[in-house]
Amino acid sequence: MASSIPGFVSLPDSKYDLSTYWGRVKHCAEISDPTMLLNTTSDIEQAKRKIWDYKNGVLNKMTPDLWKSKRILDSSLHPDTGETVFLPFRMSSCVLSNLVVTAGMLTPNLGTFGTLFWQIANQSLNVAINTANSNKSHPLTTKQLVTNYSIAVGASCSVALGLNSLVPRLKNLKPNTRMILGRLVPFAAVVSAGVVNVFLMRSEELKKGISVFNKKGEEVGNSKIAAWYAVGETALSRVINATPVMVIPPLILVRLQKTRLLKGKSRIVENLTNIGLIFVTSLVALPFALGVFPQKRTLPVDKLEDKFHNIKEKNGEKLEELQFNRGI
Repeated sequence: MASSIPGFVSLPDSKYDLSTYWGRVKHCAEISDPTMLLNTTSDIEQAKRKIWDYKNGVLNKMTPDLWKSKRILDSSLHPDTGETVFLPFRMSSCVLSNLVVTAGMLTPNLGTFGTLFWQIANQSLNVAINTANSNKSHPLTTKQLVTNYSIAVGASCSVALGLNSLVPRLKNLKPNTRMILGRLVPFAAVVSAGVVNVFLMRSEELKKGISVFNKKGEEVGNSKIAAWYAVGETALSRVINATPVMVIPPLILVRLQKTRLLKGKSRIVENLTNIGLIFVTSLVALPFALGVFPQKRTLPVDKLEDKFHNIKEKNGEKLEELQFNRGI
């Protein structure tokens, strides 16, 4: 994010009001815009220079060009390290990166092998995104990454296979109801494993705490309570993010399969329709889901550990609130 560029002048968080849900939705729509992937390394470096000029007093006004530079950096850089996030794992790539695995998981009648393959592919992508974008206060070791990844894969596959075997046994339900429940099995697997994945991949943050900052962006210590807020809200956001994308397309597809639009059509047409539904739903729903919780979280000091309650600024003023990067 642009906030990682050094300088003594505070950079506005957004041209939208991030204290409101609608402001966060509009902000998230900009940084998750897939067209941001078209920015080259040169574009990112130029954006860094322009933002550096502003944060170091060379430029004294936010212009449309500076807002564009900030948007490029917010969609490309890690907020803690300032390093460029590997392209498939950036916020601007979220829709496209998830499109293939989501379409795979939501394909009807996958069978055991297909279910296992796509659940493993989805958890692999989740681990990569979590690792690339998580709060970097306490990075995991390779051993911890492998262990947590294995547990997350086991959880998703167990839920998916377990529910796939359970739904057909519900003989008291109507066939159409059983079919709909069967289409929603991937949603249950993704949500349950997604929550497990977040807590596992960020377990070191919960044990050791994460960095908290004053309003000037200066680090003032580590907080375990802030870590629980960050990880808990991120886990909940995964449920919110997955719900429209994993629920709406399969329900619409079931409906379309009963109409002349898809009835009797080839598997290719059905799969293309499925992919189109997922793509459109993701584009529309993602900003609304991402906007539920702010990326840069602020908490009153009285909600954090006692050591922060009477901490003061360099000018002697008592700190009323502290900030931290929630991660995604």
